Amino acid sequence: MRFEIMRLDDVDGTPVDTTVVDAASVNQIVQQAAAIGQRLWIRPAGTTTS
Repeated sequence: MRFEIMRLDDVDGTPVDTTVVDAASVNQIVQQAAAIGQRLWIRPAGTTTS
């Protein structure tokens, strides 16, 4: 399964950049973001928001 990970702006929470990764990479990215206090939005790749 692949996931879309969006890094969010610290001020207003808008997406700053997006990457699509496999499930094995998600944990590493989350841990790196947590270490520096970065906000992420993670969802399965290929989904849309309404």
